[in-house]
Amino acid sequence: MTDTLTRLAAVLEERKAADPESSYVAKLYSKGLDAILKKVGEEATETVMAAKDGVPDKIVYEVADLWFHTLVLLAHQNLGPESVLAELDRRFGLSGLEEKARRAK
Repeated sequence: MTDTLTRLAAVLEERKAADPESSYVAKLYSKGLDAILKKVGEEATETVMAAKDGVPDKIVYEVADLWFHTLVLLAHQNLGPESVLAELDRRFGLSGLEEKARRAK
């Protein structure tokens, strides 16, 4: 599973130097942060709508789009999936309530 994220992150990094006319991701990068954020928002909304519909294939499809575009966002911000995985690992075993209480301080 993390191999897929690692391979995808490498491709997303490569696309930073690509001609915007040669790649969807390169074109998205060329439009800047606001365009990327808009796309993440659109995909989040589509994920919510798919979940409300309750069709498993649609949910998986939309979550894949959301994850993809959040990976584009991470790469644009010079971050990678390993940063998010490390944060999830840090939280593993912590109660959600405990984690929230720590952030409030």
